[in-house]
Amino acid sequence: MAVAVRFAPSPTGFLHVGNARAALVNWLLARRQGGSFLLRLDDTDVERSDPAFAVAIAEDLAWLGIGWDRCVRQSDRLAAYRASFARLQAAGRVYPCYETPEELALKRTLQLARHRPPVYDRAALGLDAAARRALEAEGRRPHWRFRLEEGTVGWTDLVHGPLSFAGANLSDPVVMRADGWPIYTFASVVDDLELAISHVVRGDDHVPNTPVHLQIYAALGGDPAGLAFAHLPLLAGAHGEKLSKREGSLSLRTLRGEGVEAMAIASLLARLGTADPVVPAADMATLVAGFDLARFGRASPHLDVAELRQLNAKVLHLLPFTAVRERLEAFGLTGADQAFWDAVRANLATLADARDWWRVCRGPLTPVVEDAPLLDAAAALLPPEPWDAVTWPAWTKALADASGRRGKALFQPLRRALTGRDHGPEMRNLLPLIGRERALMRLAGETA
Repeated sequence: MAVAVRFAPSPTGFLHVGNARAALVNWLLARRQGGSFLLRLDDTDVERSDPAFAVAIAEDLAWLGIGWDRCVRQSDRLAAYRASFARLQAAGRVYPCYETPEELALKRTLQLARHRPPVYDRAALGLDAAARRALEAEGRRPHWRFRLEEGTVGWTDLVHGPLSFAGANLSDPVVMRADGWPIYTFASVVDDLELAISHVVRGDDHVPNTPVHLQIYAALGGDPAGLAFAHLPLLAGAHGEKLSKREGSLSLRTLRGEGVEAMAIASLLARLGTADPVVPAADMATLVAGFDLARFGRASPHLDVAELRQLNAKVLHLLPFTAVRERLEAFGLTGADQAFWDAVRANLATLADARDWWRVCRGPLTPVVEDAPLLDAAAALLPPEPWDAVTWPAWTKALADASGRRGKALFQPLRRALTGRDHGPEMRNLLPLIGRERALMRLAGETA
């Protein structure tokens, strides 16, 4: 059967790196196997869902390089969920419950105090028609639970291996709220069945949901043997701490605004949790070619933001000028060309840093003058243009011969005067970009 996966974010906030990892792994699996990738917006939580976040999710995925073959919104599929619910009603697999949230919380508290699993006690099954009418006369509207079958539910997880849950420890899940809206778990099963999903790849916080998923799937006529699961361990911080999805600094939108490259994020997330070293990839095709779901382990991988930023610099160093030309122009670097990019890219931590080196090349810049006699001699020996990569070594050799200066005593005053900095790209590449007129002004101590 062809591989068909889905990424199912809720449009209640911006995409976090943990969400992005799930999306990326699903997308890489689909592309590696020649399958399809479904973007499913789980927007049945009408109070928290926001269309603006749905737009932002699509934008962030596209920026990361993840495209989708299909896109559906759960809010558009209510008729399908209600039809499936009606089938479960007809089969006697769902039953109405009338407890309030407060009453259910009290039951859970008492069960935990007695060291018992907080499993719903099925009290609603003991209500006869008269009792239900009396509760409804009080104004109570029922929510509906799916009646699980007894016995052990197990599957072979593609990351964790064989997993199983005892039926006695499972609670009949709510599938339909009192307001008639389906619960996420139920809607997700209906979608997986009707949209022909073959592999469910998600975080391992969903492991306890899988036995319920499998039973509802079978009750609706699906074959659980045809549905594969892979539960990825959740990301942890650099020191093993839990990552909060509400931590804005780790949203794709924030990282993008800070100048982190999409390929840096993709390169890191594609390897986190595997034994493979994290290396910068030039493009998504490279990640697809090297992807293997079997490489993911069961331990929680650590996301180190410092490592991400180091990787970001390495990705920038790989990018061809054609990949950054329009972005450099958007920064106001009109006229930046291949020579400029080749000269500065090895010294960039983010692409925005190119603006600093553009000012070095095009000004205005206030030079640092520390050795005026040496700079005067340098100006006198400055050759006419045109200049190329051999101009700098030829000029500095002539200056060394004339001044007797060597090494740092020669090169540091020149670099500080011409660039205002102690370190940076090779001067043999920068000098032709600065140009003779500007260089003469800076050697004379003038802002240029």
